Amino acid sequence: MLAVQGLAKRFQLPRQKGAAPATRDPRGHDGWFHAVRDVSFSCAPGEVLGLLGPNGAGKTTTLRLLSTALKADAGKALVNGVDLLQQPLLARQQIGFLSGSTGLYGRLTARENVEYFGRLHGMDSAHLKRRCDYLFELLQMQDYGSKRADQLSTGMKQKCAIARTVVHEPQIVILDEPTTGLDVMSSKILLDFIASYKALRIPLVFSTHHLHEVEKLCDRVCIINHGKTAFNGTVDELRHLGGSADLYDAFIGVINRED
Repeated sequence: MLAVQGLAKRFQLPRQKGAAPATRDPRGHDGWFHAVRDVSFSCAPGEVLGLLGPNGAGKTTTLRLLSTALKADAGKALVNGVDLLQQPLLARQQIGFLSGSTGLYGRLTARENVEYFGRLHGMDSAHLKRRCDYLFELLQMQDYGSKRADQLSTGMKQKCAIARTVVHEPQIVILDEPTTGLDVMSSKILLDFIASYKALRIPLVFSTHHLHEVEKLCDRVCIINHGKTAFNGTVDELRHLGGSADLYDAFIGVINRED
């Protein structure tokens, strides 16, 4: 179970001259930019939660806080009783996090990259081999497992990054826009992979701008706008609040209500 309550993070603003107040983001004041002001949501075992919001709303910052890459200024984030914010070292053992900039070591093969991160998590050789075999088959990576990462296509690299994200069998999976830039076939494989986590009873959170992915996969939705939770509920509740059966129209309806 993942439970996020009142998450907040601010960054100090650089001094600027001549900035017109009308063009400033409302979250910037008193010398600080409040990227995340009050974000709350939950994701139960076997649920997939879609994190939505306009560009710059605070989605990526929220996910980086949950991954412990950033330290929150306020709030709580609990995974099976472990506070991610207060016990980051213990939390990292339970989290699989894919950021928009998750990189690979170009001179290592696809398989070597995944194995390397498995070893960092203390996996023994036999278990690591079985786990890699399983992931490479699930993500259809067998044909290029021995190919260097710097020679892989965008879709191949993303699948490899997904495999290294979950090789240690995390108790929660967090993916930041995992299908961005992928072709239809690669996107389908990754979406099927996300769907498979429902059967594993592992909470999975992913951010996306593609609402057809939300409609296909998600049990719950959290919409962030201007650093705050604008909506937190089921897909059907989103349709009701947004006043439309079409998710795109419902999403815009919720954002317009907030604005």
